Amino acid sequence: MNAKGNIKKIRNIGIIAHIDAGKTTVTERILYYTGRSHKMGEVHDGEAIMDWMPDEQERGITITSAVTACRWKTNEIQIIDTPGHVDFTIEVERSLRVLDGAIGVFCAVGGVEPQSETVWRQADKYQVPKIAFINKLDRVGANFWGTIEMMKDKLNATPLVLQLPVGAEDDFEGVIDLIDMKKIVWDDETLGANFQVLEIPDDLIQNAMEYRDKIIESVAENDDEIMEAYLSETEIDSKRLRSAIRRTCIDLKLVPVLCGSALKNKGIQPLLDAIVGYLPSPVDIPPIQGIDPETGEIRLCKAVDSDPLAALIFKVSMIEGRKLSFVRIYSGKIKSGGDVYNSFRKKKEKLSRILRMHANKRERIDESGAGSIVGVIGLKESSTGETLCSTDHPVLLEKIEFYEPVISIAIEPKTYADQEKLNQVLEKFTAEDPTLQVRRDEDTGQTILSGMGELHLEVIISRMQREFRTQVNVGKPQVVYRETIANEAQATAAFDREVVGQRHFGQVVLKLNPLARGTGNRFRSDISDETIPQIFVAAIQKGVMESLESGALMGYPVVDIEATLIGGAYKESLASNLAYTVCASMACKEALAKGDPFLLDPIMAVEVYVPEAYVGDVIGDLNSRGGKIETIETRKGSQMIKTIVPLASMFGYSTSLRSATQGRGTFTMQFSHFDRA
Repeated sequence: MNAKGNIKKIRNIGIIAHIDAGKTTVTERILYYTGRSHKMGEVHDGEAIMDWMPDEQERGITITSAVTACRWKTNEIQIIDTPGHVDFTIEVERSLRVLDGAIGVFCAVGGVEPQSETVWRQADKYQVPKIAFINKLDRVGANFWGTIEMMKDKLNATPLVLQLPVGAEDDFEGVIDLIDMKKIVWDDETLGANFQVLEIPDDLIQNAMEYRDKIIESVAENDDEIMEAYLSETEIDSKRLRSAIRRTCIDLKLVPVLCGSALKNKGIQPLLDAIVGYLPSPVDIPPIQGIDPETGEIRLCKAVDSDPLAALIFKVSMIEGRKLSFVRIYSGKIKSGGDVYNSFRKKKEKLSRILRMHANKRERIDESGAGSIVGVIGLKESSTGETLCSTDHPVLLEKIEFYEPVISIAIEPKTYADQEKLNQVLEKFTAEDPTLQVRRDEDTGQTILSGMGELHLEVIISRMQREFRTQVNVGKPQVVYRETIANEAQATAAFDREVVGQRHFGQVVLKLNPLARGTGNRFRSDISDETIPQIFVAAIQKGVMESLESGALMGYPVVDIEATLIGGAYKESLASNLAYTVCASMACKEALAKGDPFLLDPIMAVEVYVPEAYVGDVIGDLNSRGGKIETIETRKGSQMIKTIVPLASMFGYSTSLRSATQGRGTFTMQFSHFDRA
């Protein structure tokens, strides 16, 4: 696309929000009004273009980030519609890593909900400029100003209100544009494709003028050019104000706020204008930093086609049995049939095809340049988070951080034929989803699948059966615990034996101390070179860290421990790395057993939304599960109970909550920390 066009005309944006705020509906409207699709798909009918997986259509939620591109006026908008459910946080994380801007969609009734906070913080972490769209203003209980206040309190954001809603709930008819000072009303007969730009009615003009002055004041505080005009009382026209809003948005100082109702087809065209007008193109943001894998020097990758290639694989999908890699090109260009170099694996790969993506449909293209997001077929070994570059200009971009899974299930194939397929299928899923882990339990011989939550694992099992015709029996979900020790302990171990005709010797004395929760594991050496030469300390550390991967109680990983090397012995001609690694591991295992080991539960932060009448029952149920109630907040028509609960007691909670509240209670749950239950 940008081979012919201008990189300044590209917008790489993501739509982020809590589950059910209307992200997918907003995306469907954008595709319709930009002419990318000729029919609006509705989530509730299971026909949304971006929710193309059968599991997404059945459940009415987004599970995987879908990529698409459309044109608005003269601009190319590349959109990633991300999931809102906490179990699929990794999809949001890796999308935000490669996006230049984001639209936070908020439900005017629910306001800023828990997962909205999580994704907003993820966007803050990657310093992604944002605009906000307050959706569902036609719904009963919609509260525009309440949502603005919640943005300030919960997100620490500085909202810049650019539109005012006209009417509310059933009477919501349109918006007042405070930049051009016009009223916009959409035509229901053309499904909102046509709209009228009218003068602001007399009864609303005073209010609109006050809010336009507030925009100028807020922008003046953050932009020198507008501040000068404001102080000298010069007239500030719309064009000048727009460019100042753009600068403050890209500098992460202000968040422009628009509003509407996507389901009722109101408010989308001004949102498209705002995406183009206020969110950055690839050249408006600082060049991404990489390091030269040979020298370690920092390299800046500028958004220019003529520069050396730097691209990041942010997602891998298996579609019809073939591996499809999603790539964001930061600088340089790629060509179909060309070679690229994976600087992480130090291997050359061939690009057999380059595809422009539209959800699950694909269009072949010959080449693609800086600023683009494309699908690539032909990368055999490259995986999520790895860098593609040119052999003569290698660069390594920062990898994507992944989350540790908190819940496991045991699976076993139903038939011998399934047994053969299962390993291949699991290999494909783990290549796609880095938060999914597979291991074999040596004691029981079962395959253990670990993920981010019950829904995450449910979807994987469903896809196994649907897409790969692999039938499995599923065991009860198991919690992935951690282990630690209560008391200081020390142990001595020696290794002195012949291995393949050569004698090896090593002896160490280790001391283990418990650390505060969440500190992690540390190793230090308190011995001199005379006791054990420095060259063997790394081997000792390796032995200790490996043995902390499996604890003395039930074999779970050990956390929050400091291991100190306090003594040992050394025989000059016999000492070896092998001997010190093995005896360090033996000493560590023995000290763990002596240190009063105990289990740490994954503790979940749970937010439960319930109508007032059921609060007592719900609190009683949470207490019986070992929950600690932290706060109870009143929301319009309901209460939000914040609590922390051990994961082990939360299995099947959605069913209990539904029956206790006649189906009216909802909850969100995400991992908080590990602690003694």
